[in-house]
Amino acid sequence: MAADAAPETFVSPPAGKKILLSCKLGMIAGESGGKALSLVERLTMAADAGFDGVDLDQAGGITAAEARAAVRDSGVFVHNAINHDHWGKRLTSPSPDDRATAVANLEHCLRVAHAAGGSGVLIVVGQGGDGPEAEIEERCRNEIRKVLPLAASLGQPILVENVWNRMMYDHDAPPEQGPERFIAFVDSFKSPWVGMYYDVGNHWKYGQPKEWIRQFGHRCVKLDIKGFSRKNNAFVDIVSADDDVPWGEVREALAEIGFAGWATAEVGGGDVARLTTVRKQMEQALYG
Repeated sequence: MAADAAPETFVSPPAGKKILLSCKLGMIAGESGGKALSLVERLTMAADAGFDGVDLDQAGGITAAEARAAVRDSGVFVHNAINHDHWGKRLTSPSPDDRATAVANLEHCLRVAHAAGGSGVLIVVGQGGDGPEAEIEERCRNEIRKVLPLAASLGQPILVENVWNRMMYDHDAPPEQGPERFIAFVDSFKSPWVGMYYDVGNHWKYGQPKEWIRQFGHRCVKLDIKGFSRKNNAFVDIVSADDDVPWGEVREALAEIGFAGWATAEVGGGDVARLTTVRKQMEQALYG
C-alpha cells in the first residue's frame, strides 16, 4: 500500500447481540427533496434509524466494488444480498436461457455479499406454475448445485425463502401446514451452503411459526420479519393491532433452537422516522 493511501475501513456489526436487526435496502427512501440519494446516504439512514445493518435487496443493480465502497464509506454493515430478478428469470424455468440468467444473477449476488462483508444470499427458487412439482424442484436443484462451489469459496450460504410461489406448500389449502417439504428440499443438497431464510409473516397464513422454527432448527439461518393478519388475510405492520402473528411463541421457538443472527424487516419503509418505527416494532416482536 502506498504511504499516502488511506487504510481499508473494516466494518462489522455490533458485538454481543443474539438477534441483529436489519431492513431491506428497498425500504429506505431513494430520494429526498427531489434529489436522488446515493447508496451511502441510504445505508446511513438505516444506521440513523437504529438498525444494526442492511440487506442489500437491490443487488442486481450494484457491483461488488460499489457494495464494498458503500459499506466502507458509510460504516454500515451489509449482511446479505438479493436480486429480485429471481421472480422473472427463474431457476425452475423450462427455458435453459432463463435458467442460465438466473444462475448468473445468483453468482452476482454471492460476489456482492462477499464484497460487502455479508454472510448470505436470499433466493426465491422458482414458481410452481413452471411445471410438475418433482420436475421443477429437480430443475432448480440442479442449477443451485452448479453454484455451490462458488458459494463455498466465498463463504456465502444460499438461503431459500418461503414465499407465495406455489412451491413446497399448498397455496389454496388452509392451515395447519408444516415445513416438511422445505426441509426435504434443503436437506437434499447435503451441503452446509444451503439453508433457509425463514419469512415468519409469509407463511403464518399456512402454518404455525413456532413449529416451523423448531423443525427448521439449524437450517433457519436468517429471518424476514413482517406482520400478517389471518383474520383479514393481509400483510400488516409488525405488532400492529391487526397483526395476529404469535410473536411470543416465535421468541420461545427461536430460543429453543438457539437462533443467533440476522432478522430483516420487509414492510413499507420511507424516511428515518418511519424506519425508526419499524425498528422499534421489530424489537417488540423479537425481544418482547
